[in-house]
Amino acid sequence: MDIGSKLKELRVLKGLTQEELADRSELSKGFISQLERNLTSSSIATLTDLLQCLGTTLGEFFYESPEEQIVFGKADYFEKYDNELHNTIQWIIPNAQKNVMEPILLTLQPGGSTYPDNPHEGEEFGYILHGAVSIHIGSKIYKAKKGESFYFTPDKKHFIESKSGAALLWVSSPPSF
Repeated sequence: MDIGSKLKELRVLKGLTQEELADRSELSKGFISQLERNLTSSSIATLTDLLQCLGTTLGEFFYESPEEQIVFGKADYFEKYDNELHNTIQWIIPNAQKNVMEPILLTLQPGGSTYPDNPHEGEEFGYILHGAVSIHIGSKIYKAKKGESFYFTPDKKHFIESKSGAALLWVSSPPSF
């Protein structure tokens, strides 16, 4: 852990100059500068005092939460093929059910569709990567083709089908897949 950089980051986050932090902690500006550049170290007591001036504790300062994965590749995807509906769903963000939205990559074979979904809270968004789809919402049918997108609130029974095959990025919030 780079203690100096973390101290500086915390100081800047609190909107303090080195001089202001030095005044509050009864240390010299030069000592604060050396600490932030890792040119010197401090005692636990001095570090505790500094952190108190910055509104945190030793435990909070040294706690490092595991870094969340930001970029996902094919190796991270979970895939399910449905023989009955002739579609493939790839969950492209693992464990997305815990998030506010859940994006999937949906591939519909010619004549493929999704299961009809009952009305629910939330929002649905899709972007057609290739092919064309029919979006059934209640008793209405909407058409979308490559390069087009759709958005609706799923307050009616809904599903998607493709007579010629299609691939689309589909985002549901909250997750319902």
